[in-house]
Amino acid sequence: MSAPHCQGAIELVEVGPRDGLQNEPDIVATETKLELIARMIGYGARRLEVASFVHPARVPQMADAEAVIAGLPDRSDCTYVGLVLNKRGVLRALATREGGKRGVDQVGCVVVASDTFGQKNQGQTIEEGIAETREMLRFARAEGMRAQVTISAAFGCPFEGAVKHETVLRIAEAIAAEFPEEIALADTIGVGTPWEAGELFGKLGALLGDTIPMRAHFHNTRGTGIANTWEAFKAGVRMFDASLGGLGGCPFAPRATGNIATEDLVYMMQRSGVASRIDLDAAIAANKWFAQVLGRELPSAVARAA
Repeated sequence: MSAPHCQGAIELVEVGPRDGLQNEPDIVATETKLELIARMIGYGARRLEVASFVHPARVPQMADAEAVIAGLPDRSDCTYVGLVLNKRGVLRALATREGGKRGVDQVGCVVVASDTFGQKNQGQTIEEGIAETREMLRFARAEGMRAQVTISAAFGCPFEGAVKHETVLRIAEAIAAEFPEEIALADTIGVGTPWEAGELFGKLGALLGDTIPMRAHFHNTRGTGIANTWEAFKAGVRMFDASLGGLGGCPFAPRATGNIATEDLVYMMQRSGVASRIDLDAAIAANKWFAQVLGRELPSAVARAA
């Protein structure tokens, strides 16, 4: 069967080093994280979320954030992203660049579309999160640091249930006033459906127009993550977060499971005529290596079928 006519290309953001590992029960050594990142770069990942600047008591897997960043390859073709939840996080990100060091290239800010989840995740209501994020974006811009924003729990909250589209769009409109590099919608607990993914991203695209690019972040908790990405693609999204092997989960979201798998996303897109720059065979090989490191098979359906 011949491949369909190419429908363009996507940019994949490999979030395995941060989102993929933050919920792991056993601490992954810094050297292992750096080897994992090297293998990800080897299979074609050029934008990677490598760490989060959060308190180590809350997310122990990220306690070595600065050490990981100090060990990253200094490659001009790669963009390294660090997650920040407040101004202190931005300051830590900026500190990684002191003394002429490479450090992180971009910070990712987060606004949670639920008061209850926002207070559990980062001690903020929606309104407080909007205000803090707008201040962070202004501060980062003034300091020469690139910044983007993710609206978390955009498709549902583990504590409050359904999240209204109007709530998500109101947050996006307020954040867009600060002109972040992009705005992402995250299905943090994996409750979204393909219909809703297309509907909500369609509305977001209409709101943002051509001013700010969209990005999608789906979890596969209920098996809809990959289908959701296709509907988001049809709605105009061209940047997608994914995690090698489908690892991931949020420490503050009960029963939340992994991100969509890098291998599964790449397989679907390639078979649909959409380029991704990722070497699928090399990604599957990286999956098999890291499965041995963790001592268990990883969730990716494509890697299991290989």
